[in-house]
Amino acid sequence: EQREAVETVDGPVLVLAGAGTGKTRVLTTRIAHILATNRAYPSQILAVTFTNKAAREMKERIGHLVGGAVEGMPWLGTFHSIGVKLLRRHAELVGLTSSFTILDTDDVVRLIKQIIQAEGLDDKRWPAKQFAQMIDGWKNKGLDPAQIPEGDARAFANGKGRELYVAYQDRLKGLNACDFGDLLLHPIRMFRANPDLLKEYHQRFKYVLVDEYQDTNTAQYMWLRLLAQRPPGVPQNVCCVGDDDQSIYGWRGAEVDNILRFEKDFPGAKVIKLERNYRSTEHILGAAGHLIAHNEGRLGKTLFTDRVDPNDDKVVVHAAWDSEEEARAVGEEIEQLQRNQHPLNNMAILVRASFQMREFEDRFVTLGLNYRVIGGPRFYERMEIRDA
Repeated sequence: EQREAVETVDGPVLVLAGAGTGKTRVLTTRIAHILATNRAYPSQILAVTFTNKAAREMKERIGHLVGGAVEGMPWLGTFHSIGVKLLRRHAELVGLTSSFTILDTDDVVRLIKQIIQAEGLDDKRWPAKQFAQMIDGWKNKGLDPAQIPEGDARAFANGKGRELYVAYQDRLKGLNACDFGDLLLHPIRMFRANPDLLKEYHQRFKYVLVDEYQDTNTAQYMWLRLLAQRPPGVPQNVCCVGDDDQSIYGWRGAEVDNILRFEKDFPGAKVIKLERNYRSTEHILGAAGHLIAHNEGRLGKTLFTDRVDPNDDKVVVHAAWDSEEEARAVGEEIEQLQRNQHPLNNMAILVRASFQMREFEDRFVTLGLNYRVIGGPRFYERMEIRDA
């Protein structure tokens, strides 16, 4: 199934890849295959990833497969980095110059605060930060000031939401600047207003590939559809890889429906499921599969593994009364494993949020167990705790 996903290069393809099924490998090998068979030059491939780290890894992997550095792939990057590249080339079409600056979150909040004060509004009652989040939400949905729902517009600053949004966009233009949302919205506006330019990019990009498709928001989806949907008779070589069961960015406006809608957007699309898992044991896959089967709005797939592990323990579910009891139970389990000659280095505790680590740390200090916190300072080494 991995090979099929790599070799099906013509026409629209949706690769539904479960966790640990080697989807990044499929994407990188697919690009290498397109290059190796001379179907396209590196500059004719648009490959979109979600993070800069993923883009770097992808470049390295393709380099290993093709040999040498993949310098000729200018269009491999995140939605935003490719958006910047498009805007620098055609800035004048959206009223900017090519030397525009990109504002970070703090700059945006400062600018909105000035606009709120200029309107004679109380910035304590109507915080700039809150409005910045509202604008970000609208831009993630691909909405211009004219398109935002009436209820949303009225919800802020005594019904002045729309006017403030307009004033904010005007101020950005005056400063020759964009925020992160504009890096997607401006190219969408640009392509809609200039069909000839869009046609130029249709001819340029012979292949379009997208990673983590389940995490795209509405604006990213609109941007992608403009570039990937071709007029009749032009091949639609678009390949989206994602997992309808792994959408975690709903809070950032991600729409898992984008994946469910793929076959409607690209008629005749081939759907390839990667269900062979290379990472986990049978019991883990079984437990996860039964849980996830209850989710609504999924295309459905069942992960399996060829690994036969005689020591494959079942998943244990422990219900604790409170976090202290949980920490006690985990501490006992660790000590038991230690007595059975298992080194501490082979054990890990995963928590949903960093505040949950405190009880564990307290318990380990009491037991005299060595531990290391990854992804943040130990509770007692935090600035505010040390100050206290």
